[in-house]
Amino acid sequence: MDLLYETLFNGLAIGSVLVLAALGLAVVFGLMGVINMAHGELMMLGAYTTYVVQNLFKEGPLEALFPIYILVAIPLAFLVSGLAGLLLEKTVIRRLYGRPLETLLATWGVSLILQQFVRSVSSAFMVGLLLAVALGVLFPLFSPKGLWQQRWTPILGVMSWLVAGLIGVATASALGANRALDQPWFSARNLEVSAPGWLRGAIDFGGVTMPTARLFIIALSLLALLAVNWFLQKSVWGIRIRAVTQNRPMSDCLGIPTQTVDALTFLVGSGLAGVAGVAVTLLGSVGPNLGGNYIVDCFMVVVLGGVGKLLGTVVAALSIGVLSYVIGSGSLLLVWPGMPAGMNELITFFATTSMAKVLVFILIVVFLQFKPAGLFPPKGRLVEA
Repeated sequence: MDLLYETLFNGLAIGSVLVLAALGLAVVFGLMGVINMAHGELMMLGAYTTYVVQNLFKEGPLEALFPIYILVAIPLAFLVSGLAGLLLEKTVIRRLYGRPLETLLATWGVSLILQQFVRSVSSAFMVGLLLAVALGVLFPLFSPKGLWQQRWTPILGVMSWLVAGLIGVATASALGANRALDQPWFSARNLEVSAPGWLRGAIDFGGVTMPTARLFIIALSLLALLAVNWFLQKSVWGIRIRAVTQNRPMSDCLGIPTQTVDALTFLVGSGLAGVAGVAVTLLGSVGPNLGGNYIVDCFMVVVLGGVGKLLGTVVAALSIGVLSYVIGSGSLLLVWPGMPAGMNELITFFATTSMAKVLVFILIVVFLQFKPAGLFPPKGRLVEA
């Protein structure tokens, strides 16, 4: 019986990571209908932010505060991923609302760009990038206003950013001649994040061993869920988000700034992805492909739970997490050694992490044949393009 409880606890911890990962996607995809394939890479940014914060606290004047670095990394990861999501919304997605196929392809391209970014970013690269962005933003502010009131203004805008990009590339190439400035910050290899001492132990409760890191993940997921629920139900901007979700034209007529609501929704959803990245660092290493391991599971959670339903997101994430761990780890064979021979062979066949995901996916596809709207079907109008 202790083995059963320990298996369920580990599955619950995996499910809690999925809750955190899918919560941000539920906000963006569920409330706005935008298919963001770069959501996993926003998780990756949160994980790398945790790695950077760990290194800052590991040595130097902040070394004494290393035990609490994870608490500092959580809001910073939310901020970094949130700002990245806000930039994505303003530059790419805002022009593609109501065009799901184009949005999917564009965000998939962004995900590949972000993966390559963390592989290649160096001091020279970053200086060139910041210079290009600064020139592109400042040129319209310091140039004659008459230039931006002509028919060729769109062409001028494109050309200004093109020139700024070329200057940035030339600067990065010149600085890259210095080997010290050309070294990648992260490279393509996986990086280890060391948990603080108070998250490395375990608590024994009734014969069940519960690692404190996984308890922390469960608590973090619960806290994030409560915060998102309060934000959507009680705060002014949360009410505005729900109003735009139900009826965008009417909300616009009533004076609700719908574009600001869209940007805020992306910021919150992307920030939650960053928090999920912090949790992932407590389970394994950090690498450029981290996001790809979770994006499909996140979409499965949102679709299975019901689009836009936080309760459905929680139930679906915990169910998928527990089922995947129980089957994939082979624990079910130990918990139920006397199962029928045919079922034993079936469970043994799927008793790997990858095959367990296949089985879970098959079960979800079968379930959606009977309840295509998910566990908790949405009511009212969906967001309008």
